[in-house]
Amino acid sequence: MDKFSIQNIFWDVDGVLADLNYAYYHFLKGHSNYRDQYKDLIWEQLPEVLPIVPEYGALELKTHPEHGEQMDRDFCADQSFFRNRPLYPGVIETLKELNELGYRQFTMSATFDVEKKKAYLEDILAPVTDFLTIECVEHGKFMQDTAKKNSLLACYQKYDLLSEETILVDDRIYNLHAAIDSGAHPIRMRCEFTSDLPPELSWIPEFQNIQVFKEWLIKH
Repeated sequence: MDKFSIQNIFWDVDGVLADLNYAYYHFLKGHSNYRDQYKDLIWEQLPEVLPIVPEYGALELKTHPEHGEQMDRDFCADQSFFRNRPLYPGVIETLKELNELGYRQFTMSATFDVEKKKAYLEDILAPVTDFLTIECVEHGKFMQDTAKKNSLLACYQKYDLLSEETILVDDRIYNLHAAIDSGAHPIRMRCEFTSDLPPELSWIPEFQNIQVFKEWLIKH
């Protein structure tokens, strides 16, 4: 990747800008359908309850062995849990710094309900929506859909972007293929409880937070 050529950054939200693990933890302990079972759950046990699928690489409600699909729908249906995913420290400041450096920035977030997710993003990212473009895409079939790839391709046309000048920052391994297949450059964010990249994707740069990514991007 020629970092000098990068002009555009697409941010996945959950696990990159916002702490979805925090939301999952409080959902399991607080939702009426699951709180009795998980009232004694501690943070470190999250990967035991939500086993990490290697091709996915991060926590996901849908991987729960008994209630996965229903858990995901319950989570998305209850706004008190759905919105309970705080931004990671320094996100707003970092996005502002990248904007001042001239990078065009977009969200690229997948969800069951696009309108609700957009409303959440416009709220929590309000300090930067004067330059950050909010884009969401509806989930397809788990780990088998091309929704994010198709949305990226549509955005290249809609905003007159060149794929080779574009980065997608995502924590989920299968979404990195969306970047590659669309012609963009993938970047892996390693939030807590993420698993290692498979050998064939080990060339992809990985970062613990977006501040470290920013320093890497602008360092020539």
